[in-house]
Amino acid sequence: MMNIETASAFVGQRIDAFNAHNLEQILDHYADDIEFYSPFIPLLKFNEEGVIRGKPGLRAYFEAGLAAYPELRFTLQQYYTGINTVVISYTSVNGRSAAETFQLNGQGKAVRVYCNYFPAIPVT
Repeated sequence: MMNIETASAFVGQRIDAFNAHNLEQILDHYADDIEFYSPFIPLLKFNEEGVIRGKPGLRAYFEAGLAAYPELRFTLQQYYTGINTVVISYTSVNGRSAAETFQLNGQGKAVRVYCNYFPAIPVT
């Protein structure tokens, strides 16, 4: 079960890792069998499905994303906790509002992530 201390640490470390553009620290938050859904996946021409499966694919995707947005910086707005889940609301690329839902395993690693943005990113 998620508690406030675990959620707070996960959120803070994840935001800090992205702001530092530290790929290894970013990837440390994800399980090897991660399923990661984002409308940025087709936008970055990574694949048309909009989902990355497995940590090697996620590594390649984040490398491409960090290269495409060298000024990337996340600003935490708030976060929410649930049963083995955390939702992080933050300001993302080009000032776009984002919310990500993380389903975590028993080791506190994300096994499934859903990324959502406002304004919406067109998905074809």
